Amino acid sequence: MSEYDVVVIGAGPVGENVADYVVQAGLTCVIVEREKVGGECSYRACIPSKALLRPGVARQAALDVDGAAQAVTRGLDVAAVLARRDSFTGRGDDSGQVSWLADAGIDLVRGAGRLVGKRTVEVTSAGGTTTLEAGVAVAVCTGSDARIPEIPGLDELEVWTSRDATVTEEIPGSLTIVGGGVVASELATAFAALGSSVTVVARNGLLSGHEPLAGDAVTARLRHSGVTVLTADVQSAAATQDGAELTLSTGETVTADRVLIATGRAPGTRDLGLETVGLTPGDWIDVDDTMLATEASADWLYAVGDVNKRAQLTHQGKYQARAAAAAIVARAAGDVPDSRNWAPAAATADHAAVPSVVFSSPQVASVGITSQAAQDAGVTTRTIDIDLGSTAGGALHADGYEGTFRAVIDLERDVLIGATFVGDDVAEMLHAATIAVVGEVPLHRLWHAVPVFPTMSEAWLRVLEALRQPENS
Repeated sequence: MSEYDVVVIGAGPVGENVADYVVQAGLTCVIVEREKVGGECSYRACIPSKALLRPGVARQAALDVDGAAQAVTRGLDVAAVLARRDSFTGRGDDSGQVSWLADAGIDLVRGAGRLVGKRTVEVTSAGGTTTLEAGVAVAVCTGSDARIPEIPGLDELEVWTSRDATVTEEIPGSLTIVGGGVVASELATAFAALGSSVTVVARNGLLSGHEPLAGDAVTARLRHSGVTVLTADVQSAAATQDGAELTLSTGETVTADRVLIATGRAPGTRDLGLETVGLTPGDWIDVDDTMLATEASADWLYAVGDVNKRAQLTHQGKYQARAAAAAIVARAAGDVPDSRNWAPAAATADHAAVPSVVFSSPQVASVGITSQAAQDAGVTTRTIDIDLGSTAGGALHADGYEGTFRAVIDLERDVLIGATFVGDDVAEMLHAATIAVVGEVPLHRLWHAVPVFPTMSEAWLRVLEALRQPENS
């Protein structure tokens, strides 16, 4: 048995951050990992998917500017795109991440970790079993897995999930993507640019959780690029000689060399021994704002990142990790963590200030709540849409630039509570809106945050000017 102050299960970005922050505060920590140090994001999700997307976006950016467009005479070099992706992922070699753990003073035990009792984790590997005892806390940071829907015949197919698509060495001639969320939108964009004939089958259309203008814009762009977007359910699936055939609720059939399932995520909590602490294996773990598991009746068990389903984004999981670490350190010192809104040990932003970017074409960047969510919550709001192409920055950025900045204003508090940017290269505009939402910056102060000319950020001034006009003018 080995004893540490903190045992972390899962060495993805979330687990690494919990471990790093508690060690910096003087606690001892060991991290348990059954696959690769660095987790899903480093090797099969965020990093490789964005590496696959960028070349197509860069090529299109050149085609959208007269003078540059004439210089683009070829399509993408697929082999070079895949090689560039591999340069970021190292083909799954996690030695650099392992070295970082050692330099940070974090011990590593490889194997499958599971709870076997209060503050006790058992790790099983090919080399045997190791028992780890946590003096202060155990943090479950095991993320989520692709959820495979129950569709008759689907189990006969060798379907892809995002884990397969992002590391593929071959681009299929035809690809059908089932799902309409972020993964579906991004990978449809990437594989269409790489030469696949892509069909997307989405029950509720694309990006239904965002402002409607986002899904409409991404759907239109995908269709313009040759992607078929269908709104339907998949009723059944069958293997064919060349791939697969899907039968849809509309009566249509779709055939493809490959089928990619992108219908959401399932909690990575199976085989974790949750039943030993009063939780249900395979379920999401409910937590409070310090990431303490609320149903475990324990002051030592934390669930951080995707596994708690609060905000399934890498950057938000890392934010939660910082809050959890602050809470763990406070409790280790015998103190009560300060869990008031916006305190270091409280992940307050999870509730109404989550920033996200869909790296589709066009990009969708958002923070806060949508106009519909604000209306449903009974907030007195005004929603303002600004055409980004009407700004000097938008017009200069690309010929015929199309994009929108939607601002959702709480009229009673005079603050921004939601923002959505839709357009090429809008991701870098998001953080200003995030600061405005989190900081609850009064709109009268935003008049003094002068946007640089000529940039698309002039849209902020256009929002403030629109607020001075009657709503229906």
